[in-house]
Amino acid sequence: MVAQRELSEAETDRVFHALATSTRRDILRRTINDEQSVSTLAGDYDMSFAAVQKHVAVLEAAGLIIKRAEGRERLVRANPEMIARARALLARYEELWRARISRLDDLLSSETPHEDSSKNSPKRGN
Repeated sequence: MVAQRELSEAETDRVFHALATSTRRDILRRTINDEQSVSTLAGDYDMSFAAVQKHVAVLEAAGLIIKRAEGRERLVRANPEMIARARALLARYEELWRARISRLDDLLSSETPHEDSSKNSPKRGN
């Protein structure tokens, strides 16, 4: 297995910018299993072909998809390596936050309990 290098700050910014819109997330989802032409992708959206091309360009600039020419068509497929690198980054954030929550849980459970407040409260009904 080849070791994955971490995303640079610029790559991280491009990836999260690319994933910020539902259309681009959908294009990525649709190209994970099957390579698709930009024309086929564009046919399923209520926007111009040029607008879909721009979405594809943002995904390509982020490295999330790979585009290649086959004759006059431009075929698009997801880039599993970049998706795995982005997933690894999110996993590191998850580990960080789980560790922080665990430390907070430990801190809260180690505090000495205060006296039972019911002992100090006035009795009712008398």
